[in-house]
Amino acid sequence: MLQSIWDVLMEKKEFFWGLLWEHMEISLAAILIAVIIGGIAGILISEYQRSAKPTLAVINFLYTIPSISMLGFLIPFSGMGNGTAVIALTVYALLPMVRSTYTGITNVDPMILEAAKGMGSTRWQILYKVKLPLAMPVILAGIRNMVTMTIALAGIASFIGAGGLGVAIYRGITTNNTAMTMAGSLLIAVLALVVDFVLGVVEKRLSLRSVRVRKQNRAMAVAALVVCVALVMAAVAPAGRKQTIRIATKPMTEQYILGEMLDLLIEQDTDLNVELTQGVGGGTSNIQPAMESGEFDLYPEYTGTGWNMVLKQDGLYTEKLFDKLQKQYENSLDMQWIGMYGFNNTYGLVVRSELAEKYHLKTYSDLAKISDQLTFGAEYDFFEREDGYDALCDAYDFRFKKTMDMDIGLKYQAIDQDKIDVMVIFTTDGQLSVSDVTVLQDDKSFYPSYLCGNVIRKETLTKYPELEKIFEKLAGTISDEQMAQMNYEVETEGKEPREVAKLFLKQKGLLNK
Repeated sequence: MLQSIWDVLMEKKEFFWGLLWEHMEISLAAILIAVIIGGIAGILISEYQRSAKPTLAVINFLYTIPSISMLGFLIPFSGMGNGTAVIALTVYALLPMVRSTYTGITNVDPMILEAAKGMGSTRWQILYKVKLPLAMPVILAGIRNMVTMTIALAGIASFIGAGGLGVAIYRGITTNNTAMTMAGSLLIAVLALVVDFVLGVVEKRLSLRSVRVRKQNRAMAVAALVVCVALVMAAVAPAGRKQTIRIATKPMTEQYILGEMLDLLIEQDTDLNVELTQGVGGGTSNIQPAMESGEFDLYPEYTGTGWNMVLKQDGLYTEKLFDKLQKQYENSLDMQWIGMYGFNNTYGLVVRSELAEKYHLKTYSDLAKISDQLTFGAEYDFFEREDGYDALCDAYDFRFKKTMDMDIGLKYQAIDQDKIDVMVIFTTDGQLSVSDVTVLQDDKSFYPSYLCGNVIRKETLTKYPELEKIFEKLAGTISDEQMAQMNYEVETEGKEPREVAKLFLKQKGLLNK
């Protein structure tokens, strides 16, 4: 495994270096903001004791909110990307900062404070020259804990389309690339340890009292502050959007591939730049609001998902409803479907092969007879969809003993390890052909059509009409079998999505080089 991790780090060193730098930007931006705000708050509540309990209570409450919930709550207000990640990380970093500052100051020996007062020191002089210097060891210990926690927690920023090493972790999980997942995790751990070591050196230098060391410390502090402010500006400031197409994809292997295809063709055939945000956590539920707010310009979507999840239509979708789907997107969302790829990635159900043999399972109706003995697993949003778990159970009278929510990239591992017995799959899954599962027949034709195409904001298409030719090139180019094969090459053979996308486009004569 160590050799595999080293190999992937060497092969993709530019990729990992970019993610590492983004991770540092996001983390250090949140740390700097938390140190300033938390430090000021800690000083104030230590000076005005009546405000201490309510302030700490509010910060404690915010700290108990799960990180994913916090990100989901912030998205409608601050959108997707680095800015929201920095806000969330700052919120979690406040508690250790405020608490360590407050604890350090309030535990200064009262006899020392009385002596300072007796010598005629003002309240400000006592705070600046007595309390803060004596409290500094406690404050620095709190900062060190907060920094380690923030760097580790920043890995979840990729859930909302932000950068950082969490991208490598999430992509590795989704594409069944364990080495990439481990490499991303290892780099986060190393980064946290390095920063903690640096802070340890700073802590030791502050304990030295010579005039020369103090001057050096001040110079170093100013330099560090300048660097941190630059990182804050880089992380929070929006990227330049002139002549840039912002594409989002869901956390699925085939979506990574489609995103790379769009990137390659747009940059080849137009003068536009592409800003590709891969694997947005939550899929449609997070991408669609970002499309409506103008944060993204287009993304690959599936007709059945658009009908049920976006338009909130009752009933199951068929391709006879496509014109109605298109019209409602145009009228209510000012978006349109364009560049239908040709493949239909619909849902299906599989069971472990040993169960299929034992109970002679061939259809969904067969499965219903023993469903109360089995555990069902699916990705999170399947349990919330109009055409998801509840509708499926109603149609076939399933009564599963237990259900398990999991990331889309972990389902096949779960069923291979006997953690679940039944799971929902996509018909173009690359791992389907190499897993010990049996695909059951949908004997009541429950699942609707899920043809894949691109949803684009009409404003974007009007502004950049040259995009239409690219979508025309892609229309009808990918079959179910071809998509499954490309997914297999990424998930099982370990190829990069961009490599697979480029080879396919070349084979189709769509890519020049």
